[in-house]
Amino acid sequence: MLAEAKDTSELMVDLAYAALYFGDPDMAEEVGELQDDLQELASDMRSVCVLSARTPQDAAAMSSVLQVIDCILRIADDAGAIARIVTHRLGIPAELVADLSNAEEVAHRVLVRDGSHMAHRPLAGLELPTVTGMRVTAIRRGREWITDDIDGDVVLLPSDVIFLHGPPAGITRIREMAGAPYWQPATPDDGPALSDLDRAVDVLVEMKNLSEVAVGLAYSALVLRDPLLAAEVKQLEDRLDEMKDRLELWVLRAAGRDLDPAALRGLLHLSQAAEDLGNQAKQMVWLVEDPDDEVHPILAIAFGETDEVVFQAPVAPGARADGASLNELALDVEPGFQVLAIRRAGGYLYRPRGSVVLLAEDELIAQGPSEGRGALAEMLGWAVEFDEDTGEMELQPLDEVRL
Repeated sequence: MLAEAKDTSELMVDLAYAALYFGDPDMAEEVGELQDDLQELASDMRSVCVLSARTPQDAAAMSSVLQVIDCILRIADDAGAIARIVTHRLGIPAELVADLSNAEEVAHRVLVRDGSHMAHRPLAGLELPTVTGMRVTAIRRGREWITDDIDGDVVLLPSDVIFLHGPPAGITRIREMAGAPYWQPATPDDGPALSDLDRAVDVLVEMKNLSEVAVGLAYSALVLRDPLLAAEVKQLEDRLDEMKDRLELWVLRAAGRDLDPAALRGLLHLSQAAEDLGNQAKQMVWLVEDPDDEVHPILAIAFGETDEVVFQAPVAPGARADGASLNELALDVEPGFQVLAIRRAGGYLYRPRGSVVLLAEDELIAQGPSEGRGALAEMLGWAVEFDEDTGEMELQPLDEVRL
């Protein structure tokens, strides 16, 4: 249930940003329906937590699970707040819609054409996360929405509209596979320069990126039990607080330049949601950071079984990744992993830019599809093996395995 709750909350955030980008009220309504489903799931999880606590020690451990459940619900609430910008027509400037195309991860939708590579094929056979870096978050089939049970057995049909989330570089390949024409991202209308509004929009896109990184790193910290990673999440949350303060000032200044304030309300709502996502990430890692708090092992197990897995490994000397930049490796396209952080010389580089060159002994923390884990390990100079008794993943030097 924890794994399902995490996946559902992340799906809601993806759909909410997609609804905002495409101005799609139907998709925004779907976020609300998922929110209702998650509330029921959370109620069931709380009941299980209460029933499983037999001793004071059990209760202390279960309190960490209850805290994470509450954080997941708050993340879902933030997604609902983003979706309400669309359903309540709170107003979003065209500049923001255009800039969302340049976010580190973007939402996209495409119609599956008859006779295309996607038509009448199961998702497992397409391997979209490893080939394009984008994952399917929802499918609209006629008037029906498919948001759960999207597994490899789902067969895409002509006229299906699929909604995806991933790096902008994957859009071209996705559209080729769907038989779709060339697509041009939205651009703002020509008009007078609005420096304060432009700055506010730029900050808000950066807040979107940082809030998603903070949540991803928080889950990674829980899985890896890494207090240093938890400290990085807290720093990101502090940055989000500062950025929100600056954004509010710039929006108010922009409203004084003969702009309709109604068209700017969405910016304030969106900044509040992004900042609160960072807050929930901070609340989760507090469990890892405080040595007196016991983190229940079910959290690491559950978050290791979600649609996207956390992968951590060092760069082996002489590996393909040793001395290569992230742009050259294109990990976000194939095998479809987002590098959340690089641990180097005792510190972290979070969500590193494509120009960053990897060095031997750098340790990558990345998130992506489980089926791409082996390919990523090979780039770093390792082979993935699983212990038959424990099921735990082990890394073996690639050269030794080949011998």
